[in-house]
Amino acid sequence: MHELSIAQSLIEMACEVAAREGAEHISKLSLRIGVLSGVVKEALQFSFELAAEGTACAGASLLIEEVPIAAMCPRCQAVKTLLDGFRFVCPTCGTPTAEVVAGRELELVSLEIAANATAHS
Repeated sequence: MHELSIAQSLIEMACEVAAREGAEHISKLSLRIGVLSGVVKEALQFSFELAAEGTACAGASLLIEEVPIAAMCPRCQAVKTLLDGFRFVCPTCGTPTAEVVAGRELELVSLEIAANATAHS
């Protein structure tokens, strides 16, 4: 399950940011994951919850935006969202296309760092 190693890497990056910012807790991580990334959303969420225990990410929510497959159609000369991940053809004109421009992403987009309770005194 490579989702566990991805979750551990996300937590490591987030904890480094929290430490730099002097924060003790991260409340939310936002990701963009492409359909072609090979990452199973549910497995990543489960792995994240397990790996986050005892870290600054414990209890944090993991928001995942799934990015559809988009490719450049050579005939239409436009980027088109593909309807099927197994048939790389333009949904408008039916021309085969291999120039994928979206759908492979695995990006940490943002972190929400919770304010420390002691910072308000």
